[in-house]
Amino acid sequence: MTATDHPPGRFNGKVGQSLVSESDGVRVWLIRLQPGDYLAPHCHQLNYFWTATTAGRARSVYDDGRTVERDYAVGDTAHFRIGAGEFFIHDLRNTGDSVLCFTTVEFLDSANEPLPIGQSQEDVK
Repeated sequence: MTATDHPPGRFNGKVGQSLVSESDGVRVWLIRLQPGDYLAPHCHQLNYFWTATTAGRARSVYDDGRTVERDYAVGDTAHFRIGAGEFFIHDLRNTGDSVLCFTTVEFLDSANEPLPIGQSQEDVK
């Protein structure tokens, strides 16, 4: 998608449940989802990576219509590079039977400006 599109979650820069650290260079987020819990649609427009800190299973629905369900092992990690004017949106639902946790690190010196993180919406359902 491009920055002129406005799907749900487009301006939600809260990519985790808890912002545990922020510096001039990074934002560090924690996600902890009980079975059935849901992290609302949010927008990734900064370079970032996530690491699973517990094993489990989750499903994400993306703004391009894809639905991805997968298993996670402790230490699974993925890195993303987001180009200027680009972004993607997805949600996250714990479809497993155990608590699922991730750490996500965003790099603030990316090609795009950081989104605001003071959203008032309910982030976990």
